[in-house]
Amino acid sequence: MTRPTSSAPSQRMLRIGEQVRAALTQVLQRGEVRDDIIEATVISISEVRMSTDLKIATAYVTPLGVSDHSVVIEALNRHTRFIRGRLGPQLRQMKYMPEVRFRDDTSFDNYKKIDELLRSPEVSRDLDGDNDEQ
Repeated sequence: MTRPTSSAPSQRMLRIGEQVRAALTQVLQRGEVRDDIIEATVISISEVRMSTDLKIATAYVTPLGVSDHSVVIEALNRHTRFIRGRLGPQLRQMKYMPEVRFRDDTSFDNYKKIDELLRSPEVSRDLDGDNDEQ
């Protein structure tokens, strides 16, 4: 019997990803990471995607109120070993503690572009034209 090939994450990957996201949030909220950049920034973790073997966790973060996200992402990636160690007590059920990687979450920028397109005069003109025909 062959395994189905699907690019969609399994239920287990989603569940573990959510547990890692909650644990990361707690570590950052408690201020356990001693870095001036991280301590001075409010960081939102929107999603954590797990690799299929659950050994790599990619956390998508959005630093709020900061124009240059790359500085905060670099600071988080510098402290990944420490953060990984702090996740241990909250993720005791895992056989292997995942390696954490931080990436900039660009989904909000994409949503903003779509919203701007939908509000543009060309699109609103087309939508108003549809209402006149009915």
